[in-house]
Amino acid sequence: MPIKMLQIPTADGRADAIAALPDGGGRHPGVLMYADGFGIRPVLREMALELAGHGYYVLVPNLFYRHGPAPVIELPEHIGEEVRSAVFAQLMPLIEAHTTERVLSDADAYLKFLAAQPEVSSGPFAVTGYCIGGLVATRTAAAHPGQVAALAAFHGPVGVDGPDSLSELTAEVHFGHAESDLTPEALGELNKALDVAGVGYTSEIYPGTVHGFTMSDTDAFNPAALQRHWDSLLPLLRRTLTQS
Repeated sequence: MPIKMLQIPTADGRADAIAALPDGGGRHPGVLMYADGFGIRPVLREMALELAGHGYYVLVPNLFYRHGPAPVIELPEHIGEEVRSAVFAQLMPLIEAHTTERVLSDADAYLKFLAAQPEVSSGPFAVTGYCIGGLVATRTAAAHPGQVAALAAFHGPVGVDGPDSLSELTAEVHFGHAESDLTPEALGELNKALDVAGVGYTSEIYPGTVHGFTMSDTDAFNPAALQRHWDSLLPLLRRTLTQS
């Protein structure tokens, strides 16, 4: 499957990105995939290609393009516990600078770009994300109810903006939470907000997981939970996006 290196015009410059496409040409439903805080790297390319293999055009932008092209910081091949603190010390200023205002401005640009690609069928689109990318995906879906038909987020702080932030959602939702990230009580409060929004959703804690469980280049990786992620994400996309 082909992978493209792209530059996306935004209000603040140009965001570097990758796009993974299915083999065989034609037009395909568009999926906007937001990386975790570690950004675009081989494991994200693998995940984008995996998803493209199921018939989707997958766009993965560099969230932190304002600070340079991906990888914005130097990353080891395996992000183990012995280096995690040092890596996050470099990343946290970038994450903190990625304000809601920047998220929404960039989301406008990414969806506009996706819609303009000749390989992408007319909407609606899906957004998915990991870790901080899960929050960015949630904010994107809430801000674009007419364009986003599916929202998936994994080990992401999706409730950090409060229950009212979910009220604009119209997309069908899947949230896969790490067991280490929230309590059953917090899950209940989050799901109550989704009930109030009136959307179809699944929102569940993946048993035996810690934050980052989908990422095979970290100590948090859980192969069974990664498979559960695919088993949740792919049916969601099939239900909500039209294959051309």
